[in-house]
Amino acid sequence: MVKYVVIVPTYNERNNLALLIPQILQQGQEFHVLVVDDNSPDGTGRLADEIAAGEPRVHVLHRPGKLGLGTAYVEGFRWALDFGAELIFEMDADFSHDPRRLPAFVEAAQSCDLVLGSRYVAGGGVENWPLTRRLMSQGGSLYARTILGVKVRDLTGGFKCFRRRVLEAMDLGAIRTSGYAFQIEMTYRALLMGFCVREIPIRFVDRVRGKSKMSRRIFWEAVLKVWELRLKLPRQIKRARQARSAA
Repeated sequence: MVKYVVIVPTYNERNNLALLIPQILQQGQEFHVLVVDDNSPDGTGRLADEIAAGEPRVHVLHRPGKLGLGTAYVEGFRWALDFGAELIFEMDADFSHDPRRLPAFVEAAQSCDLVLGSRYVAGGGVENWPLTRRLMSQGGSLYARTILGVKVRDLTGGFKCFRRRVLEAMDLGAIRTSGYAFQIEMTYRALLMGFCVREIPIRFVDRVRGKSKMSRRIFWEAVLKVWELRLKLPRQIKRARQARSAA
């Protein structure tokens, strides 16, 4: 059977996880969930193990501490590729991303390589955000889009679906960003490598349970990293292509 792996990084998401996993699995027998837990003090990792013990489509990676969103996803990508997944998803644990949209990503992925859940295309949007958060998110996406010279409207979103060939072609070991910057880098890498990227609308709902991981530091890190990506990444990818051609 074709396998789809939904990677869910967690840190203190015990209350959300117990509700989220069943909703993901309800979207089809092809869906598996990989929880990547950073040693959550609230016992999220233990709960994930308990769920996995009774459900073969749930899997858990334990990490020793809070090591960052980017590294959590990279470890998840490697696991999913080894597992044989054809489609690999990024998804938040706090219900900001609606599990019922997963089949729409699967459908879109039949005609492209990377599907982005977008808040800023027709039909998309955000709910329960204060004005400052809206301006930060929209401004960040516009800023990154302008600097990088791409047409993607939602570069900072974290609800995505990769075809395995995209991740197989990337040098995952070269990715050092996290937070917003990680999301920007993954999409920018895919575009530079010539993969087809498509946005589909999503409604992003601010979390009801738990505490947001968003911070001003994460935002400003992304602002600075965009310039680094613009100046360095095209040359890195060009050199990698030349090396593969010469091999």
